[in-house]
Amino acid sequence: MNNVYTHGHHESVLRSHSWRTAENSAGYLLPQLRPGQTLLDIGAGPGTITADLARLVQPGRTTALEASESALDITRATFAKLDVSVDFVVGDVHRLDLPDDSYDVVHAHQVLQHVADPVQALREMRRVCKPGGIVAARDSDYRAFTWFPELPELDEWMALYQRMARANSGEPDAGRRLLSWARAAGFEKVEATASNWTFANEADRAWWGGMWADRILHSALADQALASGVPQEALDRISEAWRTWAADPAGFMSLLHGEILATA
Repeated sequence: MNNVYTHGHHESVLRSHSWRTAENSAGYLLPQLRPGQTLLDIGAGPGTITADLARLVQPGRTTALEASESALDITRATFAKLDVSVDFVVGDVHRLDLPDDSYDVVHAHQVLQHVADPVQALREMRRVCKPGGIVAARDSDYRAFTWFPELPELDEWMALYQRMARANSGEPDAGRRLLSWARAAGFEKVEATASNWTFANEADRAWWGGMWADRILHSALADQALASGVPQEALDRISEAWRTWAADPAGFMSLLHGEILATA
């Protein structure tokens, strides 16, 4: 199956992804981790979460998987600066070229929302997980995001993102669907939770709003929008709205994520 990553790998995207840590993005998984476990991180991206997880399971081995060599080069570049080692693998989560029962923990952060068949992806994650091991996934639920002030251009941004993601066979409201997907994939024991990122102080608003102000103009999402007929003026308007939101002392944004811990 062909997967299209809606965001792409522009600097504005990596700026966001490199902020992610195990603490702020995989807290629900951390109590399950032990030294000596083997771990597969699917969709490792710039590898900041991967590195944190790898340190927690050392001396167990961690494998970082990405969908292409170019994406994996971004992961490799991060680890070249770190004191933790992992294995690097290119693969498609729909059909992992990995043996059955290989890992104690199989983890995916913000991956299932972008794949064509998330149920099949979870089946594969279960297949390569050892019996009794943990399959963990966390995904955004865009339609559950909330913000203030309620700028109409940010509603426009949301509608645009939903449309572009679905055109790429993704599901931007994946968070609420993780439990149902896990059940459909054959998991019997699944713990579903939710957590959020909140951007409400001056520094956080400046960082998050500035990142999206750039991303809506320069990322793969922007290229797709323009190719689909969205005028440049509309993207400029959305970008400016992000900066307006970020500059507002009353600005608040909360991003909901669904999470699952499924026993293989």
